[in-house]
Amino acid sequence: MIDIRELLDEVIELGGSDLHILVGEPPTIRLHGGLHRMDRYGDLTPEQTDALMRQIAPQRAKEELKEVQGSDFGFSYGDKARFRVSIFVQKATTAINLRLIPYELLSFEQIGLPKSVRDLLMRPRGLILVVGPTGSGKTTTLATMLDYINEKRQAHIITIEDPIEYYHNHKTSVVTQREVGRDVPDFATGVIKALRQDPDVILVGEMRDLNTIQAAVTAAETGHLVFSTLHTTGSARTVDRIVDVFPFDQQEQIRTQLSGNLVAVISQLLLPRLEGKGRVAAFEVMIATPAIQHMVREKKTHSIFSAIQTGQHMGMISLDAFLFDLWAHRKISYEEMLRVAEKPEELEEKARTLAAQAQGGRGAQSGGGTQHSQPQQQAPRQDRPPGAPGQQPASPQRPPGQ
Repeated sequence: MIDIRELLDEVIELGGSDLHILVGEPPTIRLHGGLHRMDRYGDLTPEQTDALMRQIAPQRAKEELKEVQGSDFGFSYGDKARFRVSIFVQKATTAINLRLIPYELLSFEQIGLPKSVRDLLMRPRGLILVVGPTGSGKTTTLATMLDYINEKRQAHIITIEDPIEYYHNHKTSVVTQREVGRDVPDFATGVIKALRQDPDVILVGEMRDLNTIQAAVTAAETGHLVFSTLHTTGSARTVDRIVDVFPFDQQEQIRTQLSGNLVAVISQLLLPRLEGKGRVAAFEVMIATPAIQHMVREKKTHSIFSAIQTGQHMGMISLDAFLFDLWAHRKISYEEMLRVAEKPEELEEKARTLAAQAQGGRGAQSGGGTQHSQPQQQAPRQDRPPGAPGQQPASPQRPPGQ
């Protein structure tokens, strides 16, 4: 019988993010965005996947798997790490996904979060959303932000999660953590009950449905700082997604509520590093200025992208600007930058302009002699995150055609 502890140890040692267990494949680790198969275990049988599930699943999860063909839970693996687990049925056999949740909370610098986000965490009320596709690091970003509040503010922080992922110790703040299905029946109920528990800050693990969204917005409206997530990309699409959840006759009301209570939308992606080891986060930060509030209220979300581009002095940064700085600092490839960009054609032109300027500078320095293929620029300063004003890029990859 395979001991699941061997598999978990390898995930931790390799620095993987997920472990996939399903019939017909060897145990497979998500490693730096790719898949690493543990071939020495061979293709797993139905009996083996079921036995691995039973080694970690609590009785509640086993019953849910039998009744509704799926269950989610979390567990601590000694003093090494936590894992978020989803067990489910596929092709009439048991399958498992385990997401590694390190005990160590990362800093703003380790994640790469723009420093302007810190000021948002001191707001007394409002709604802050962290959005991105599955596996983009939203949970880690939220945990870092809550830990910052925990250290800097005297607040009662209440989290409603499914399941609890990062455990927060009490620091300057007091932290209450409730798990859906164990401590509270659902997200919406958890938020409503939290309003009677003297909260200052409320984390809603995910705004999955109309009731949860309405409860979160109401909590922000009644004087609390609320954090939550959505599986969207980009600030404009996030606003539209929230509004579209509501019936047509309620959409004008939710737009008005959002315009008055939305503080910021932080959109993020995880991209493979240029050197091939690990991944790096790319962010878009939208802060709800009066102009953006007007756009939300008047159905002009298509203008939000331009407002972000012109709002850098207010702490905003577009995804494309962040991506360009990551490329200029040789953290991601040119192809990866263009693949995920909002407007890749603009970044192509910007890259060509940068390369031409660098080549011109080289030619002037060499007195018209032979130019080198790569511009030699000053190494980046380390005291600013990518995207910070005044940061000098390192020599980027040369765009094709230069």
